[in-house]
Amino acid sequence: MKFRPSTKRSSTLALAFALAAGTVFTGAVFETPAQAQKQEKAAKADYSKGFIAAYTPVNENVSGEAPDYAAAAAAAPGLVAAAETADDRHAAGSIIYSVGAKSSNDQLMVQGLELMLASGKVAPEQVGQFHWSAYQLNQRLGNTAAARAGLEGAIAANYTLDAQLTDGSTRQLGADDMHRMISDLYFDAEDYPTGFAYLDEQIAARQAAGQTVPEAWVKHGFVTAYNNDMAEQARKYSLLYVQEHPTKTSWGDAIAVALNGSRFEYPEILDILRLSRRTDTFRDGSMYTEYIEAADPRKFPGEVLAVIDEGYASGMLDRSDPYVTESRAEAERRVETDKNDLPELLADARAGNANLVTVMAAGDTFLSYGRAAEAEEFYTKALDMPGVNTPMVLTRLGIAQLDQGKHAQAEATFNRVDGPREPIANLWAIYTTQQNAGG
Repeated sequence: MKFRPSTKRSSTLALAFALAAGTVFTGAVFETPAQAQKQEKAAKADYSKGFIAAYTPVNENVSGEAPDYAAAAAAAPGLVAAAETADDRHAAGSIIYSVGAKSSNDQLMVQGLELMLASGKVAPEQVGQFHWSAYQLNQRLGNTAAARAGLEGAIAANYTLDAQLTDGSTRQLGADDMHRMISDLYFDAEDYPTGFAYLDEQIAARQAAGQTVPEAWVKHGFVTAYNNDMAEQARKYSLLYVQEHPTKTSWGDAIAVALNGSRFEYPEILDILRLSRRTDTFRDGSMYTEYIEAADPRKFPGEVLAVIDEGYASGMLDRSDPYVTESRAEAERRVETDKNDLPELLADARAGNANLVTVMAAGDTFLSYGRAAEAEEFYTKALDMPGVNTPMVLTRLGIAQLDQGKHAQAEATFNRVDGPREPIANLWAIYTTQQNAGG
């Protein structure tokens, strides 16, 4: 598409995490219940006799010179069934995890982690790490619900870790990243409604608390929707993106979505590109030529002339392009005559018998020359005339009010726009709010 956003595919935004089995317990020595009972009373371990009987042969098997992990795995159900106390369950989980790690059996590893966590005997400082490992393993197994539970457990434990990014650098991974990763569990399974619902829930909670929504959440929702041709979702997240994190990048992406999301005609394209001009988010020469086509040097020669010169100054517009040079010459030929006719147009549009065509011509012409007060006058007059294109007039009335610094009126006007132009007006309304906040 001509105005495709510059953001890369969502897969390149993802963090790259190592899922090495056994990393949590590498080198760990698991104490057997029988050994624990022989230790000093300070240990206070509580192992049941039946569990010790079931555990001892399994432990001897895996601890010998020729461990039989298949036999140990087969004994796991009996070991679990024999567990009566919290210490039993923790010891059962430990050895089951160990067998799973040594035999590359993810399911056993998950079972072991869950048993240990359920026992309540995991050291507080290790709880988050255990949940994180459970997430990794369940994600690999395709167990979405269990993987989500693992991430939620890690979040609840305030767990953080150093993660390697796709560019080879590392940074600390925390709760905000894990919330995004929960949405990814659903996106990866192509369950987009659930993934977006979760992301929306987290965003709404931050907003309700008066907190900034993490840029990664909004950008990820936007990119995921855009890359999967979900126009309405992409538009929603693009608006949120510029609201929460207004930058040239976010504004450029939001404008690109508006341009690509509907089959707009030139009047709509012109009003989108007018906003792109305000936000300085032209990304290539094609956007300037689109502006020239939409404005038309025969209709708005002053505006076309200014846009072409800005394009030349930016270096994006090719000075040798015949279409551009011809358009500039045409605009330059017309601009002086056009300006000389403004007093007559002003008088005609103010006349009591002025028709809609004349009034709209006056509003559009004065807006294109930056004479916002006159433009506001004629757009306001046009709104009460039969046959008026109300959404277009309201959009341009809002622009004229904004140009005069009437931020509250402009925002209210933009918010009255409905129909296909509503996405355009929404962007203008956000821009107006930000201009008002900025001074």
